[in-house]
Amino acid sequence: MPRSRALVAGLVAGVVADRVLGDPRRWHPVAGFGQLAAALERAMWRPSRTAGVAYTIALAGGATAAAAWAQRRARGRPAAELLLTGAATWVALGGRSLAAAGRELAAAVRSGDLEEARRLAPTLVGRDPRDLDGPQLCRAAVESMAENTADAVLGPLLWGVLVGPAGVARLDDLAGWRGARLGAGLACLAAPAVGGSPARAWRTLRADGRSHPSPNAGPMEAAFAGALGVRLGGRNVYGERVEERPALGRGPLPGPGDVDRAARLSLLIGSAATALLAGLRWGVSRR
Repeated sequence: MPRSRALVAGLVAGVVADRVLGDPRRWHPVAGFGQLAAALERAMWRPSRTAGVAYTIALAGGATAAAAWAQRRARGRPAAELLLTGAATWVALGGRSLAAAGRELAAAVRSGDLEEARRLAPTLVGRDPRDLDGPQLCRAAVESMAENTADAVLGPLLWGVLVGPAGVARLDDLAGWRGARLGAGLACLAAPAVGGSPARAWRTLRADGRSHPSPNAGPMEAAFAGALGVRLGGRNVYGERVEERPALGRGPLPGPGDVDRAARLSLLIGSAATALLAGLRWGVSRR
């Protein structure tokens, strides 16, 4: 099997593993990486930009170097390349877990158990959930699923197609730029599958996507808002810090049903991106 075809097969296998198995419940490499990052931060933290740059290089550079080393070792052995790519993709993707977390929060809000929904919120969002009511909890869930569809699904897929397993480690704001725009476009196209309008999603993306402070979260959240026909944005509280985000979309605040639709949209985007990127890479390999 030529190298590009082994890469494509591995990516598809990783996506299937994520959909069927989800994240490993124990010994998850990403969780281990998070623990390492926290320990390194405690050791390296200084109130200086130089320390921050060194910290980023140590983490992202170390992960990329390890993946590149493994990729070189597997080169020329299609079975090894397929297994390595599949394992790296499965570990990096978070599509099933993301959708499941959103649906679980939606179920708690639907049943009226806001305390349970607030308890679940940190699995999805970084903001303080203590004072959030049902619609605000649902807004937080939809915004998080939109943003993380780019970070936890499209980013690994896109960079995996381009450079293989080493592409999984990346700097999100820079390397995630293309993935976020691919995801926003796919959200517009997939809008009818969740009862929305591609035209409305596109208009919202064009009108509101650039008003968000994040260059990657903005297009994704705007496209989701338009596809679902809801309004996102507003006040977010992060500990002592309060941010006033611009409104994205012109509909009502999301409800539990909209969170379920956002979960379905996120999974559809992941499937469409897999088919598109794998097909493009396969076509290039045949040429």
